[in-house]
Amino acid sequence: MGNIVLFGGTSDIGVELVQRLCKGKKVIVAARRPEAVHIPNVEAAVEVVPFEATDYASHRGVVKQVLEHGPIETAIVAFGILGDQQRAEHDEAHAVEIASVDYTAQVSVLTVLADELRHQAEPATLVAFSSIAGWRPRRPNYVYGSTKSGLDAFCQGLTDALHGTHIRLITVRPGFVIGSMTAGMKPAPLSVYPADVATKVAERLRRPGSATIWVPGKLRYVAGVMRLVPRPVWRRVPR
Repeated sequence: MGNIVLFGGTSDIGVELVQRLCKGKKVIVAARRPEAVHIPNVEAAVEVVPFEATDYASHRGVVKQVLEHGPIETAIVAFGILGDQQRAEHDEAHAVEIASVDYTAQVSVLTVLADELRHQAEPATLVAFSSIAGWRPRRPNYVYGSTKSGLDAFCQGLTDALHGTHIRLITVRPGFVIGSMTAGMKPAPLSVYPADVATKVAERLRRPGSATIWVPGKLRYVAGVMRLVPRPVWRRVPR
C-alpha cells in the first residue's frame, strides 16, 4: 500500500478525490502555499511539501522528496489557473503564465513522476485533468483552452508510453466545473461539481488499466457535435 500524493493543495477536485482515496493511507500534498492546504476528514496527518509549478528545475527534487515518505500509490496532478482571457490578449506575460502553469508545468511534473515511478516496485496511478475547454477551444477562453488541448494530447501519448509498465494514467475530461476557480461565472450546460468529478474518478480507479474519461459521461456526445460546428458559428459560441 502506497501513499496518496496531491500536486495542487487548493484544488477543489484534488481535495475531493483525496478524501475518497485516503482511508488507511498517508497523504502528501505538494503546494505553493502550504498554509492554504486544508483537507478535512483525513484520518492521518497530512504531510506538506513546498512546490512551485513554474520552477521546473525543482520538480524532480520535489518528487524525490515525496518518495522519501514511501512508495506512491496514486499521484493526482491537479494544480492550475483559469487566468483572465481579456488580459491575456493584451498582456503576453499573462498569456505565458497561463500556458506555463496549465501546460508546461504539468508536462514537467507528469514526466518526472512517470520516470521516477518506473524505479518503484509497486504499481502506481497518475491522474491528470484535461477539460472540455480543450476539445475545441472557444473564442472567450482560447488561451486556457489551448493549454488543455496540449495537455490532453500529451496525456494520450504518455498513456501509450506507459502501456505494459506498472504505471497507469487516468486522464479526466470534465465539463464546466462549478467551484472556486469559476466562482461568479454562469455555469454551462452539463456543468458538474468537484465532488461529481472526484466520485467518477474514484470509481474508475477501482478498475484496472489506463483510461480517458468524460465527466459527465454524456459530454462525449456533445464533444462529437462540437467538432462539426462551422467556424463562423463556433466563434460566436460563449464560454
